[in-house]
Amino acid sequence: MDWDLFAPMIVSLTLILTAGGVLLFRPLAKRLGDLLEIMSKQRRGELPGTEVAKLSELLETMGARLSLLEDRQDFTDALLLRDRNPEPTAPQRAAPLLEEPKGPERPPA
Repeated sequence: MDWDLFAPMIVSLTLILTAGGVLLFRPLAKRLGDLLEIMSKQRRGELPGTEVAKLSELLETMGARLSLLEDRQDFTDALLLRDRNPEPTAPQRAAPLLEEPKGPERPPA
């Protein structure tokens, strides 16, 4: 084995994975830290009730936005799958636009 070839690949792969991990997990860790700080303040009784209400409203809003994002992602995935595997559809008949003509009207006898 030639370690002169593997060493740069290992170093660059480690660098890329580390940078990707930081970019992915930093926002999550920051939010989690904020949440833990708020929870500790709430246990100590340092938070007023209005701030707790604002934070719970913010969390509900974030949950709703995340739910919408998940719905959009599911819809996009379904569209992409449909485009990859098109299912043959039967031709549809158009509904008649006008009523069928009736026979000649006879005067009442």
